[in-house]
Amino acid sequence: MSIKGGKRYHHGDLKPALVAAGIAELEEKGLAVLSLRSISARVGVSHTAPKNHFDGLRGLRTAIAAEGFRRHLAAIRQCLDRSPPGKSRLHAGCNGYIRFALENPELFKLMFSGALCNHDDPELKHAARASYELLRGVAHGLDWDKAKAPGGPWRTEWMLWSMIHGYSILLIERQIHRKEDGTLVFDMTDLMPDFGYLPEAAETQPEPFDGLHPEETPTEDHAARKRSP
Repeated sequence: MSIKGGKRYHHGDLKPALVAAGIAELEEKGLAVLSLRSISARVGVSHTAPKNHFDGLRGLRTAIAAEGFRRHLAAIRQCLDRSPPGKSRLHAGCNGYIRFALENPELFKLMFSGALCNHDDPELKHAARASYELLRGVAHGLDWDKAKAPGGPWRTEWMLWSMIHGYSILLIERQIHRKEDGTLVFDMTDLMPDFGYLPEAAETQPEPFDGLHPEETPTEDHAARKRSP
């Protein structure tokens, strides 16, 4: 166990405690000054204690980002669970994505930083993918002019993601004006085109992304693989 200042942590308890402290440090002080020493001090352990669980600061940042994606998933799922299918669910999911970003701006920036995190880390990859799957479900079947173009499902996902993620970053960086009380002038419901859903969307599920480039036309063999169980 690690001990400092009267606090005791069993080996299995220290890792989540460091991650939680890192998130608190992030939002209080900012990403630029996040350090192993400040996180350790917040938990009440030696600044060398994190080395037993993480590969330096980058390793701890990676674990913090993974936890960020788990919280991101929970926040968006809560919004979706309260909304009926269709446009209401679309708007709820998009606004939930933006709300999470604005409530956790430093964590949100870290989550998507390839320079500060190891995005090949299995735990981070799994957490990020699970969060993205919710977005895929919301995007599935959106009716727009490229919905049935080659690579249409991925065009749709990336279009929607670019829209809400870009808006989130612009708001975080204060590049888009907010009201004096910090609330949004427009949420995504006010900005988004009036998307509908294709009739067949309710009866199908998003297909897994298999690396097919959006400009490629699926071959007969590719289509056969898609149909096979």
